[in-house]
Amino acid sequence: MKSLCLFWLALLAISFGCKPQPNIDEALVTREVLAIVKAGEAGWNAGNIEEYMQQYWQSDRLRFASGGNISMGWQPVFERYSAAYPDKAAMGRLTFDNLDITVISADAAIAFGKWQLDREQDSPWGLFTLLLRKKPEGWRIVHDHTSSGGAN
Repeated sequence: MKSLCLFWLALLAISFGCKPQPNIDEALVTREVLAIVKAGEAGWNAGNIEEYMQQYWQSDRLRFASGGNISMGWQPVFERYSAAYPDKAAMGRLTFDNLDITVISADAAIAFGKWQLDREQDSPWGLFTLLLRKKPEGWRIVHDHTSSGGAN
């Protein structure tokens, strides 16, 4: 009897909890996510933080973690960037390297990489991990964890 109960419990779990994933075009998702990351890089290098921030989910649930601090919401993240990088000289030239994109599903991916700013006085760098979700408006960064590795 115990075996029969376990069988039915397992069958119910499979029936209700495990839906088959549709075929995922991982190459397409990877290209789309890479385009979002590169669009952010281009916006930054144009000296336009608002353009850079267009890659982020415009929601109060956006999460940005860096330097032991967490900012919640698109507007606070935008304000943080604007205060820290008030002009093109402070922004420098941004490059993203060693990008590794992991497709989780048809509407979720993780991007990992190295960032570096080249400025007249220094070249700070660090690592980042981004969780991106496909929203009605397209792929957007919903969680960003960025660390600083120092200055070169």
